Amino acid sequence: MPRESAIERADRKNHKSAGHLLLKFVSPGRNGMPDDILLKPIPPEHQELVARYFRFVEYKKPKATPRADQLRRHAELRALGFTVDVIESQSA
Repeated sequence: MPRESAIERADRKNHKSAGHLLLKFVSPGRNGMPDDILLKPIPPEHQELVARYFRFVEYKKPKATPRADQLRRHAELRALGFTVDVIESQSA
């Protein structure tokens, strides 16, 4: 019987070769959450609809900008068609 790690490794390899992005999912304080988030490219005609329900959010203090590694990750997510918001103020 294959180990869970071998199954995960094979699945990650298949998705990566297909141009998908797998992110390890960690949610402190919430037991039983899935292992990964799988992101597939979103066709342009569906991006607006997806953005209504799912977005990535980066919080920054006022006048601060994302670090270079964060900007690279934002670009990677946007290239797949996802929306990344950088928030630096409190909403009223």
